[in-house]
Amino acid sequence: MWQELRPLFKLALPLILAQLAQNSLTFIDTLMVGRLGHEALAGIALGGTFFHLTMVMFSGVLLAVGPMVSQAYGAKDKESIARSFRHGLVLAVLMSLPAFLLFSQAEAILLAMGQNAATASLSASYLHAISWGFLPVLCLTATRGLFEGQSNTRPIMLLSFLAVGLNVLGNNALMFGRWGFPALGLVGTGYASAFVYIIMFLSLLAYALWHYRSYGLFKTFKPDWTIAKELVRIGLPIGLILGFEVGMFAAVSFLMGLISQDALAAHQIAMQTASITFMVPLGLSIATSVRVGQAIGRKDKVAARRAGLTGIALCAGFMVLTALSFMVFPRQIVGFYFDTQDAQNASVTLLAISFLRVGGMFQIFDGLQVSASGALRGLKDTRIPMMITLVSYWLIGIGSSLLLAFVLDLGGRGLWLGLIAGLSVAGLALSLRFNYLTKEKLPDSNKQRYLRG
Repeated sequence: MWQELRPLFKLALPLILAQLAQNSLTFIDTLMVGRLGHEALAGIALGGTFFHLTMVMFSGVLLAVGPMVSQAYGAKDKESIARSFRHGLVLAVLMSLPAFLLFSQAEAILLAMGQNAATASLSASYLHAISWGFLPVLCLTATRGLFEGQSNTRPIMLLSFLAVGLNVLGNNALMFGRWGFPALGLVGTGYASAFVYIIMFLSLLAYALWHYRSYGLFKTFKPDWTIAKELVRIGLPIGLILGFEVGMFAAVSFLMGLISQDALAAHQIAMQTASITFMVPLGLSIATSVRVGQAIGRKDKVAARRAGLTGIALCAGFMVLTALSFMVFPRQIVGFYFDTQDAQNASVTLLAISFLRVGGMFQIFDGLQVSASGALRGLKDTRIPMMITLVSYWLIGIGSSLLLAFVLDLGGRGLWLGLIAGLSVAGLALSLRFNYLTKEKLPDSNKQRYLRG
């Protein structure tokens, strides 16, 4: 296991930094939109959630490009790498069509959900603007898979940091009307984000055409239904897995709002903190998926098992450290968001501290599930994990959240305990499945499907 640590971490570090940079885009948007007033802040909260959930589910399907490229790379099959990438871009174009239809009906959907009419209208305007970046962000996901699958992650990191700077400039220009541009307010934020996504995709594509020019990425295009079906077979469950997870967190946020506004504010603080620390195991999980996939492509099942178990252990170990910090320094963490000594913040402070302390265990199991899911993705095993996450997140997670919060009257702490229940079942079940599929003993035809490369 020790021999796997160095190559895994070398691959993961740029991905971790890239994820942190991309996570900061949302944070920066929220921070800058706050200067426009509460109405704009409510608009981006609603519109941003709508866009993010849609983007996660659709781009999740295109995460299939990564394991397909990694296994082809391990097998030294350049033609399969190019075909997987090309078909990923075609799939991105096809998936963008229903997404645009969904965005065009955003206001009606939000109103049907009982949202404030003025906020729904503002959110719909924001979604119309940012939707121009939806196809580019899908194509960017497929292009990232081309690079990640071949362990070439530094360009992704550099591009992500460039995006942060472009986002700040774009927001200043289009939100506030600087440097001769019109002041578009919240809508300007949407156009700025779309612009960033377009630049990111075109830049990475241009570099891919130069760096991988020997692959003939667009030399020919002949539809390969085997590749297309494989992309959908692997990718559709990944999109649903991510949708189940993001949907669970969105549902808990909505339920927290039913308890009290203070509880919702405290929940936002704890979740924002958790989302930052989560970027480390998320980057590690992508690297783990690549290492497992490359080993399978080389027909080296021992190396695939070693890579997966090392990634799972490393993620869990890191999250143990963050869990300890949540439990030992909760007040100091809350202090980053507002003055904890102010009497007006007393209720939110106490709630946020209690959520962070409960969230310590949440951290460990969240790291376990994302790393195990990445390891299984490297095996192209996504269908059974999809069922595991559906049961874990929605039956156990949401079910226990409702029971603990509203039946046993534990309030916000009950909702967080429910999250822990769902994530713990998912993390343990996914880890056990990877262990089963990569164990040399107990030969099984179903196992061989994922280990034959």
